[in-house]
Amino acid sequence: MELHVKHQPNSTSSTHENRARMLVSCPDGPGIVATVSRFLYEHGANIVQSDQYTMDPSGGMFFMRIEFDLPNLSAALLQLEQDFVAVAEQFRMEWTISAVSRKKKLAIFVSKEDHCLVELLWQWQAGDLDADISLVVSNHPDMKEYVESFGIPYHHIPVTADTKPEAERRQLEVIGEEIDVIILARYMQIISPKFIEHYRNRIINIHHSFLPAFVGGKPYAQAYNRGVKIIGATAHYVTEELDGGPIIEQDVQRVSHGDDVNELKRIGRTIERVVLARAVKWHTEDRILVHENKTVVFN
Repeated sequence: MELHVKHQPNSTSSTHENRARMLVSCPDGPGIVATVSRFLYEHGANIVQSDQYTMDPSGGMFFMRIEFDLPNLSAALLQLEQDFVAVAEQFRMEWTISAVSRKKKLAIFVSKEDHCLVELLWQWQAGDLDADISLVVSNHPDMKEYVESFGIPYHHIPVTADTKPEAERRQLEVIGEEIDVIILARYMQIISPKFIEHYRNRIINIHHSFLPAFVGGKPYAQAYNRGVKIIGATAHYVTEELDGGPIIEQDVQRVSHGDDVNELKRIGRTIERVVLARAVKWHTEDRILVHENKTVVFN
């Protein structure tokens, strides 16, 4: 087996120590963009990117993502957040401000299928995923040596119907309080409502097929038996409704009557790894806003 030496991947965050991102969602109305822009200007910030979307200019929800540079950001960020409270209250905003240099910490959950995990590790090693993969958790020991060759801790926590509560307790214990997002990279276990509530809109799952088609077991066999002409994958946030959470990204590929079940699986695995990697990248770059059971993705 090829071994991989863990290193600090090349990262955009290291070159943007004074850059921050702001996410805003609030009821739409006049003056939001002007007020936020003036606030940043008056605090010495320079806006380098700005995206906005409104669901309905007459009383719908408004969403905004801004990247800005602010000299000596690390020292100024706390005061900036405190001063922004008044603006947020004026427009009834839900908001966050985060430093780009503060990489999000990821925990990856996996079972036996490795394609999505491998894609994330490759992108992380290449510096295309600007985050810290803090640990991998699995209910099987199969990928322990491979993951640890990257210098990443691997926690084997078996799960059965009888031990599921204890297994989740151990999972939360090894994750700790520093993890920003959990990625289910083909983790073949249902997450409990208690666990989901602890990480609301911070658990990303990859689902075979173009939801809601072919739920349950043997999805590619179901697709083959129906003679489908398109297969796909869906990345979404996990909610209590099985595979029913806010959709982040989807993709599809045409197939034909000549593709057997194994070929459909091969094509599906490729789509799954790409779609999940996109969703994780967008989350780590603060490009996603969740409203009810939908997402706004500024990509």
